[in-house]
Amino acid sequence: MQIKFKELTLQNFKSHQDLKVNFGEVTKITGDNAQGKTSILEAIIWTLYGIDTFGSKLDPAPVTYEADETQVQLLLEIDGKETSLGRELKKGKTKYLINEVPSKATEFNEILDQLFDKDLFLSLFNPNYFFTMHWEKQREMVLDYVTAPANKEVFKALPEAQGTKLAELAKKHTIEDLQKIHRDQKNKLDKKYIAAQSRTKTLKEQFEDQAPKVPQESLQVELSQLVKQRNEIEQSIEPIQEANGRINVLNSQIRDLMTQRDRMKDQFPQLKNEPIQDTCRVCKQPLKDEAVKEVEEEKENRITQFKAEYNQIVVKRKELEEELAGLEYIDVTEQIEKARALQEKINPIEAELNKYKQLEMFQQQIEQAEKDEKATLESLNESIFIIDSIKEFHSKEAELQAEKVQSFFENLSIKLFKKQKNGDIKPTFEIQMDGKDYSKLSLSESIRAGLELREVLSDQSDIAAPVFVDNAESITKFKEPSGQLIMAKVVAGEELKIEGDK
Repeated sequence: MQIKFKELTLQNFKSHQDLKVNFGEVTKITGDNAQGKTSILEAIIWTLYGIDTFGSKLDPAPVTYEADETQVQLLLEIDGKETSLGRELKKGKTKYLINEVPSKATEFNEILDQLFDKDLFLSLFNPNYFFTMHWEKQREMVLDYVTAPANKEVFKALPEAQGTKLAELAKKHTIEDLQKIHRDQKNKLDKKYIAAQSRTKTLKEQFEDQAPKVPQESLQVELSQLVKQRNEIEQSIEPIQEANGRINVLNSQIRDLMTQRDRMKDQFPQLKNEPIQDTCRVCKQPLKDEAVKEVEEEKENRITQFKAEYNQIVVKRKELEEELAGLEYIDVTEQIEKARALQEKINPIEAELNKYKQLEMFQQQIEQAEKDEKATLESLNESIFIIDSIKEFHSKEAELQAEKVQSFFENLSIKLFKKQKNGDIKPTFEIQMDGKDYSKLSLSESIRAGLELREVLSDQSDIAAPVFVDNAESITKFKEPSGQLIMAKVVAGEELKIEGDK
């Protein structure tokens, strides 16, 4: 975009009662101090935006004479098309003119917004304006026209391990999302790793507390000897205990049979003397002869069966008594006590040996805990590595972007980022010339710095706009800027003079 000033008309603007300025490719404004050179710069900015050269509200009223109305009109040519913009101030009220037609403020501002961005235009026109803005706005303006390095470019500039890892992960998530994921994961894994370490430590302490004092081999040798002795005793008395047990069983069975025999002896007289029932138990009628005979036969059958059962008991008892007579009870109490004493020695040894089995389980738990601890640490280190890699990514991205921005400048140093103690990259914006901050530059240095910076903005935005160099007498040599050049110089003893080079 080509922006040119054609003509500026001032009426009652500060010291200028009636002034017309025709601009050329180079316009020189000379004169002694207080001749109104800077007022021409202020008039242009006031016409467009109603502010002074520093972005503050401007009072354009004359100070050396009285006037009811202030009016300024600026004729511009943008890409070959002329547009006239004017601003009037009368009794505190502002009026706007577009191509000499009275217009509303909204219409006037819409025209300006369509033509160019306010801050960019003022930075191109007035080299000092850029430095009046907040550093975040300055940084934004510079970066608006600088493409950030692509992820692939940054990955390539990182150490191979970091670049390869992030390139792989970035296929699924953005770098910002990866940072959130692994910061959250790191916080969780920090706690999990502490818990895993604690569990491993606790298991090892329990393992040491429960470890037997006697070696397992010694316990097994002692146990083997005691078990052998016990088994020999038990084997030697086993047949005797079986015989003794049989004797006890026989005695018990014989006693039971004798009890049955005595009971049956008591029951037999009752059965034998039981009277024959000659009447019906239901109707109480006398039974006939045949019925009586049947009742008698039924009683005889019961007596016969009773005697048979009695005889079986007697025969069985005699058989058992004969078997018992052939057996001899042997007292093995002493041997049993010896076996019991041996078992009492065996029990604590087996308990100690059982601890070794429990220790094996403990050892397995410890090994698993160590595996879990190792796996957690590996995951934690992985997240830490990714977080550190992302920090390096942002650092390298900032470095590459800063290098790209810095490549536009010859004499200025631009700082876009600063690294914090934790490694994070924080945005900033600082300008230096020859190692000095802008605020410490001399007048001539600050003008040269402003011209170089506005030239970069002009090149990157592809906008050629007029530039007003005030106090031009303070610099003897500078690179001719793109666009129209308007220079204001102090010449002692000279009245205001304006020369436009066509």
